[in-house]
Amino acid sequence: MRFVPGTRALRTLAAAGKHLNFTRAADELGLTPAAVSHQIKEIEDQLGVVLFTRTSRTIRLTEAGSALVDASVDALDLLNRAVSRARKMTRGTALLKVTLDAQFASKWLMRRIDSFRKLHPDIELRFDISYEVRDFDLDDVDVAIRFGMGKYPGLVADRLFDNMIIPVCSPALLASGPPLRVPRDLFHHTLVHIEWSQQGVTWPNWRMWMAAAGVDDFDDSRSVVFTTSSDAVQAAIDGSAVALADFAMVANDLSEGRLVRPFDLGIRVSREFAYFLVYPKNAADDPRIVAFRAWILDEAEKTQT
Repeated sequence: MRFVPGTRALRTLAAAGKHLNFTRAADELGLTPAAVSHQIKEIEDQLGVVLFTRTSRTIRLTEAGSALVDASVDALDLLNRAVSRARKMTRGTALLKVTLDAQFASKWLMRRIDSFRKLHPDIELRFDISYEVRDFDLDDVDVAIRFGMGKYPGLVADRLFDNMIIPVCSPALLASGPPLRVPRDLFHHTLVHIEWSQQGVTWPNWRMWMAAAGVDDFDDSRSVVFTTSSDAVQAAIDGSAVALADFAMVANDLSEGRLVRPFDLGIRVSREFAYFLVYPKNAADDPRIVAFRAWILDEAEKTQT
């Protein structure tokens, strides 16, 4: 819940109505439970209406309280959207705010962004690095890079590239570790991958890669599972493991010699899922977005296996 000046009472009422617990409402608002209780009592006294019924252990909304809580939530949402629009109106036309996750930022975008700045020195880029999905109506951002299915109502989603999952390791491991001549040689190494599935689609793991390589007796209990791709890739760079990684996210590591591909075989993630450049339909003609879109699609075209 964002802070809009002059909305203290609305925010208190909305939080109390959501949690039906003054302590949890206080935690959300950064207040004490006594302060929340006092503010609710003050609102009730000013309106002459009982909003909550209180017992020794619980609070409940009255019918009037429920109506006012709903109205407070709607009013805060409307004000937050207006504040977002106002900020975009006043920050000028030279600034473009891009929201994206940390892995895409560090492994792909930041390694290429200088070329955009040289092409468009009049556009100032600012980044919101977050795994949270931002709301264009509420958050002060212009475009997003999201991994998903590309189905976002009211938004344009341009596919950047397919995800090809390949084995990678450090040159040192390849040179001095147990040899990697055929897929079965991987049994003598630590193998790492991430675990991810959504809507019936599973991110390729070592069991799947081995099956594609014709190895049908692989024991996947030998694999180490990481929660993030960046950790898996770092383990490979450090020389402690062979990792399954998204080619696009390690293309620079491969070209600059930090990683090598011991085998050419790769597995594509379902085409339903990919990285997309996302922006509102009503902003598609914005010159900043047009320029950024043309540049990133061109860069994405170069990032192919």
